[in-house]
Amino acid sequence: MSLDLLDAFLAHARTAEGADGEALRRHLASPLDLEAFLALAHRHGYALAEADVLAAQAREDGRRSDVELQRRAGEEARRLRSFIPG
Repeated sequence: MSLDLLDAFLAHARTAEGADGEALRRHLASPLDLEAFLALAHRHGYALAEADVLAAQAREDGRRSDVELQRRAGEEARRLRSFIPG
């Protein structure tokens, strides 16, 4: 697991120049599922794994306040409720 590699990929995406950089930023700005994100990283030379993304999410959650975590959990619960019939 390498958070440093994930951070390097995201830094590359922010600073890449030319049409390739623009295309990469456009891909990352659109909704991607995990597999598509990992494939995109691999295409740019970054061998990321699912565990890297999950570790990054945990790292970001660790930086959030309890209030922010509760707000995000509420938003997620509302999204999930729309899929539950009845």
